[in-house]
Amino acid sequence: MKYLLVLPFALLAYPAAAQSTSPADLLAQYSAEAGAEASAERGQALFMANHTGGKPDTPSCTTCHTTDPKATGQARTGKPVEPLAPSSNPERFTDVKFVEKWFGRNCNSVLGRDCTAAEKADVLAWLDSF
Repeated sequence: MKYLLVLPFALLAYPAAAQSTSPADLLAQYSAEAGAEASAERGQALFMANHTGGKPDTPSCTTCHTTDPKATGQARTGKPVEPLAPSSNPERFTDVKFVEKWFGRNCNSVLGRDCTAAEKADVLAWLDSF
């Protein structure tokens, strides 16, 4: 009987574990979705460029994240933004749901649209190169 009480709690914990990943796994997933190899150079160019499709107060990823992915940035609200480079922040790109949430918000804010799988792969390739 006591095993029957434990089973529902074990099943609740499973979805969270299934969301765990690594930067390398995400890079492989996005590259496969894009059908192309990721390019750190394209990722850097996208990250550093000023864009006109999104919100005027966030023309670039560097608006909040700085030009150094190993540095702490600052959101428009004044809150600190932890470094993006996995080498400086081992928690980065380890939770699929969190990664997708922030790619969604940030791409729409900067670009005015969702990022493509190729763009995600490129940016991640660049960030993982530090």
